[in-house]
Amino acid sequence: MGRGEVLSAYRALLKATRKTFSGDILMLKESAVELRKKFDENRDITSEAEIQKLLQEAGEASHFITTMLVQARLTDSGTFVVKPGKEHAGATLELPSEETVRKSG
Repeated sequence: MGRGEVLSAYRALLKATRKTFSGDILMLKESAVELRKKFDENRDITSEAEIQKLLQEAGEASHFITTMLVQARLTDSGTFVVKPGKEHAGATLELPSEETVRKSG
């Protein structure tokens, strides 16, 4: 198990978050901090089985971020627009309620 595989998984997650949260400076910053934290927490793991499990989880997370999340954009008129890409084909779209959006803002 090489360091290269771990770095590759880390880069794939960063790429997924950059694409999904493009233009959202707060989400980009916070997701990068969280990713770094998670990888740092597991830095000292030496068990090949545990490393493989973590790499698999990282791959699944990257796939989830890329295919299951879509960033809504606030328009000038005060509404939100969601534009799924071809990577989201076949996914079920769940829109947050107005109440949820207000609470998160």
